Amino acid sequence: MVGAAVCRIVQSDFPEVDLVLRTRSELDLCNPEQVEIFFRETRPDAVIFAAAKVGGILANASFPVEFLSQNAKMAINAIESAYRHGVSRFLFLGSTCIYPKHAPQPLVEPSLLSSPLESTNEAYALAKIVGLKLCQYYRKQFGVIYHSAMPTNLYGPGDNYHPEYSHVIPGLLRRIHDAKVQALPSVTLWGTGTPRREFLYVDDLAKALLHLICLDSPPDWINVGTGREISILELARTIATTVGFKGDFNLDTSKPDGTPLKRTDPSLIFSTGWRPETNLEIGLVKTYSDFLQGVEQGTLRGQ
Repeated sequence: MVGAAVCRIVQSDFPEVDLVLRTRSELDLCNPEQVEIFFRETRPDAVIFAAAKVGGILANASFPVEFLSQNAKMAINAIESAYRHGVSRFLFLGSTCIYPKHAPQPLVEPSLLSSPLESTNEAYALAKIVGLKLCQYYRKQFGVIYHSAMPTNLYGPGDNYHPEYSHVIPGLLRRIHDAKVQALPSVTLWGTGTPRREFLYVDDLAKALLHLICLDSPPDWINVGTGREISILELARTIATTVGFKGDFNLDTSKPDGTPLKRTDPSLIFSTGWRPETNLEIGLVKTYSDFLQGVEQGTLRGQ
């Protein structure tokens, strides 16, 4: 999703830039030999590292080994090989789940490693912290501008709509759409519906990454978010309005809520001149349109 958004924005706003692209089937980032060959043959000027194994609460709880090992391997392989082959600019994409579960809200960059992580996504967070710190250390030791961006929860075209392992917005959107199509009276939400989350449209993130990679001296890591949050129940109702679902929502309080509140403080990136352009309502309309197109064409990820 993120990689495709970066490509869209580069092609529209920076047509002079040559994109060096590989699909997952063409390049296994967990394989150090393949990564080494890629960088030796292509020698890019800059790298935006958007690759990751991702998923929601259930996926993280079910596959912690894969979420830690695969994400750590991808990061280490890419960062080390990029340096060996002369890449002077490397932007690593992390996640705000790197911050502690009970870090003061809104989340600020210095909160990293100040207390324990949220247990439901600890494995993924640890892998992303490894990538962030490795970039920081390469910059400190060798003088290359290797830095990181920590986006808040993302959504938009190209998301993964797997019925069990998707993130919040694609998971809710698919279930609410299915409920509308099947004329169901209600949709059940995990937990109490009270946790509050922040969401960023993926094209806004892509613009932020291209903005950051053009800065002369970016921070070692920086939050990318809106600074605004919404409860899960409010989000579900907003998606229902977008989809046209008229039913009710039930709450399964036997399921976990995750972190009670998660909102970034984006003041640092705002100070560099970037701000998000797409509000949640408009972003959801664009996302649902892409979802319907994927359903019609049979190209929906996770279906």
